[in-house]
Amino acid sequence: MAVYTPITPDDVTPLLAALQLGPLQACEPIGSGIENTNYFVTTEDGAWVLTLFERLETDQLPYYLRLMQHLAQRGLPVPEPRANAEGTLVHRVAGKPAALVNRLPGHSVEAPDVHHVAQLGATLARMHQAVADFPLHQDNLRGPAWREHIAPAVLPYLDAARQTLLRDELVFQQHLSASAVAHGLPAGAVHADLFRDNALFDGLPDRERLSGVFDFYFAGHDHFAYDLAVVLNDWCIDLDSGQLDPTRAQALIDAYRQERPPHGAEWLLLPGLRRAAALRFWLSRLADWHLPRPAHVLQPKPPEHFERVLRACIDTPWHPAL
Repeated sequence: MAVYTPITPDDVTPLLAALQLGPLQACEPIGSGIENTNYFVTTEDGAWVLTLFERLETDQLPYYLRLMQHLAQRGLPVPEPRANAEGTLVHRVAGKPAALVNRLPGHSVEAPDVHHVAQLGATLARMHQAVADFPLHQDNLRGPAWREHIAPAVLPYLDAARQTLLRDELVFQQHLSASAVAHGLPAGAVHADLFRDNALFDGLPDRERLSGVFDFYFAGHDHFAYDLAVVLNDWCIDLDSGQLDPTRAQALIDAYRQERPPHGAEWLLLPGLRRAAALRFWLSRLADWHLPRPAHVLQPKPPEHFERVLRACIDTPWHPAL
């Protein structure tokens, strides 16, 4: 979440009127994240998050917003987009396509423990089950085709050792994606970006309950095990070394299995899919770092972290105990 498009109360008021949310009380920019412009909006009817989309076009947005609506209506802790009287979820603010969702309670956890990851694992499994009847389809836009497109753009910024790492991993992932076992993995609409700053916990310390999963704007059709790999690579990683914490990782997997017992091949390919997830975020952070877009509030994240995670995934593949 960044701020590329500054807005004023006059920009927001027509949308609030159309959604019958009452007068604007506060509008505060959100400076975290990198893709869209986001504001906390408060009205007499409640607290909301307003997103102005900087890259996604109007015709792309129904997939993400309908997915959030689908999950929220099935009881998952996901913000639900607010529709106007005609049922439209995509609005327009300051010349940009926009969405307004309810603001969920709680705060992000910077140092998750077993208590947090177990709740997240169970919720992730329920999300994967809930999309069985989700009718819309969109490929993961940060999948294999994107990797092949973005890698040549960032390659010149890398030293020889990192260039070798990138080229070798691209070849590995090409073979993995083309394998028959990968094609047979269960798949559906996945979050694909469920980092610790995209979830909320509410309650007393050590007794917090997962209260929200948000920021679905990288969602797409992909393997459920890939979504699980993305989560493992953030929630269960030592941030200094990039190494997986097996205690947290096993707790997350155990909670996930209680809700959705995975197919055997998902466990077989999990180490390779963790490499795919690490590569995806290494590449995106390299692009954000070396090829930035102008923004009023933006803090690109150093790419070295996911380089360390990728190297750790390669050097120390991890299989959960079943």
